[in-house]
Amino acid sequence: MVGKNCFAIASDRRLGVQLQTIATDFQRISKIHDKLFIGLSGLATDAQTLYQRLVFRHKLYQLREERDMKPETFASLVSAILYEKR
Repeated sequence: MVGKNCFAIASDRRLGVQLQTIATDFQRISKIHDKLFIGLSGLATDAQTLYQRLVFRHKLYQLREERDMKPETFASLVSAILYEKR
């Protein structure tokens, strides 16, 4: 959902294996910086690993550029990271 100067992202917080619920407070939407969030689905360990790599790359970007990453740049980064394992 998008509006003028705002957005909303909905997500479930269930972590489970088939029909068994392991946790009901699993974080699927993560904050990169104040104006940039990412929602990750799929296998929990893969999502956590991807999030850690994205945070690492964002921090490197901040050190080099001395500014936060724009959403378009971050989208390209996510695309490159996901494609490099193909």
